[in-house]
Formats: sequence, structure tokens, C-alpha cells
Amino acid sequence: MQWTNRPNGLTWSGAIKNEEAKREAAARLAAELRDGQTVGVGSGSTSFLTLQALAARAEKEGLSFTAIPTSIEVANACSALGLRITTLNDARPDWCFDGADEVDDHKRLIKGRGGALYQEKLMMAAAPKAFIVVDQSKIVKRLGQNFAAPVEIDPAALSLIFEKLEDFPGLEEVTLRPAGGKDGPVITERGNLTLDLRFSEIAEDAHARLKQMPGVVETGLFFGYDFELILAG
Repeated sequence: MQWTNRPNGLTWSGAIKNEEAKREAAARLAAELRDGQTVGVGSGSTSFLTLQALAARAEKEGLSFTAIPTSIEVANACSALGLRITTLNDARPDWCFDGADEVDDHKRLIKGRGGALYQEKLMMAAAPKAFIVVDQSKIVKRLGQNFAAPVEIDPAALSLIFEKLEDFPGLEEVTLRPAGGKDGPVITERGNLTLDLRFSEIAEDAHARLKQMPGVVETGLFFGYDFELILAG
């Protein structure tokens, strides 16, 4: 029998852009690892490559570490690499790493294209030190320039939230994110729906205003988080 995307196999779901530059950045980040640490692992292709670099260094140097994954896909990669995993309920990360969809000059981020934004935000809040690994294409002058801002919502609130967004400042377009491998919308890691919001300009209070709406679980606007930016390439 032949498997495609075997559950415990080390595979990525699509093509990885700028892979060489991302692998170089992953190797730099792997140098942060110390024996016995617990590391929060973000989602996305850059995190996938960084996880491989960490596992390779740990094996080469006889180091031990525990991973806290933020998505099913990353948890599967940890399993394929033979890594111990835990949860935020049972441990706190010594540090964490993740990618981003966009980063602006004020270190504000858009994240969540992979549907794991809720866990990713919990991880950044829990970690005393965070690294964001991106390539040059993710650096923007205006947040929202290339990507919509995702908002995770409870399915029961879909109609209500669409109504409340009608007069939201700067909002130009709202899309219920469709799935690629199933009929209907994308289902997030938490079993919710994702709205993609296109803005002419994202105000500083946009995240806070969105979170006040009943039914909004989390937004992909990461404002006010302290992190070190690792630029691939």
C-alpha cells in the first residue's frame, strides 16, 4: 500500500517558497537550543524547516528538548522526527519561534494563514522570548498590503459578525475562507471558521475592536508582542 501525506511522515502540504534562505535562517535559530529546554513551535513552512534544524542539531550534539506544537501538522512533524511533545497546560516554553504573513516597520504582524492563529498567539503570550522568522517578501510598509487579516470566529456567530462588520473603519472586503480539500469553509485547529478581512488601513485599535464582538475567538493581528526578527536571506 502506498501512502500520500502519511500521518507520521515528515512531509509538508505544499511547495516551500525561498526554501534555501529559510533553511539558512532555520540553522541560525537552531543555535539557540540548549539541553533540556522546552520550545514552542509555530506553524507554517518556515517553522517546519526550523523544527528539522533543531532536531538535526539535537541528534548531532546529544541534546534533549521538548516541543510544544501549535498545529496538527507540526505535531505530526514532531512525531516523525521522534521528538517529545507537550502542551501549554503541562509546561511553559523557554522560547518559541514562528513565521509570519506580514511584518511592518512597527513590528506588527499578520499571522494565521494556516488556521492556527489562536494557538500561535497563546504561544507568544506564554514564551519569555520569541523569534519570528521571515524572508524579505514578508516585510511590508503597510500592514495588510499583501494579505488579508484573518479572524477566527465561532460558527454560530457568523451572521451576527457579518452584520457588525458592515461599518468597521477601513474595512473593504470580508471573505469566509473556503477550504481547498473539502466542500465548504476552512475549519480551524479549534473547530471554528475564518474570516479574511481586507483593509484600506489597519488602525491600531482594530484588534481590540474586533475582540469586543461576541463570537470572535481571536484575530491574526499580532500587536504589541516583543520578538526578535530573523530575516531569511
